[in-house]
Amino acid sequence: MIELKTKAEIRAMRVAGSVVAAGLAAVRERAVVGVGLRELDAVAAEVLAQRGARSSFLNYHPRFAPTPYPAVLCTSVNDAVVHGIPNDYRLRDGDVLSIDFGAEVDGWHGDAAITVLIGGQQPEDVALVEATERALRAAIEVCRPGNTLGDIGHAIGPIARNAGYGILADHGGHGVGHAMHELPHVPNEGEPGKGLTLHPGLVIAIEPMFTGGGEDTYWTGVDGWTLLTEDGSRAAHFEHTIAITEDDPIVLTAP
Repeated sequence: MIELKTKAEIRAMRVAGSVVAAGLAAVRERAVVGVGLRELDAVAAEVLAQRGARSSFLNYHPRFAPTPYPAVLCTSVNDAVVHGIPNDYRLRDGDVLSIDFGAEVDGWHGDAAITVLIGGQQPEDVALVEATERALRAAIEVCRPGNTLGDIGHAIGPIARNAGYGILADHGGHGVGHAMHELPHVPNEGEPGKGLTLHPGLVIAIEPMFTGGGEDTYWTGVDGWTLLTEDGSRAAHFEHTIAITEDDPIVLTAP
């Protein structure tokens, strides 16, 4: 069932979203050459503690995963698209790092992601990251009553395809509320006017995931969580939690 949130509930969700924004900002600032992924996870955990929030990710155990998720961040480096578990890896010059973070406050969740370039920047990596972030912005613009999930997918998909990028197969955004993942599924490709109609009170996470090699396929790493590009190309991931209102959409995870 798809739950529409009241205005008061959306305000409550903004509190969780502000924790997510603060955590991503703190991790982005700390993400430099030589810093370990576990150190970044500790930065995010400290933000949660300071804000009186809980992690949406820690101990999350969906059916596809062999074990509960063991961290508060997802840190996906280079050919890892999403769900990378923080480990002993230390960031290197030229890395592409996607950071996904979720927080829960008073029973409401927020979820967002960014991709950052570490040290020296290669033009092809800059283009990939900029295109993925641009697709998220374009999708947010169509989050208005009367539009559809197909309109969201159509705002995202052509940006990837026209640039020769792949879109992670079988993955997209989702509803957000009392659970981190709720209905509906939010596609990263779609036909205009098709799919669920957007109504005020709908809260969704939109998250384009583009792959530089142009392929949509992926494989799952030995940890059972990390999804990696099958062709070894680099990937980028951006995400915000969005509330549909009678007027402009509200980006609940904006700074």
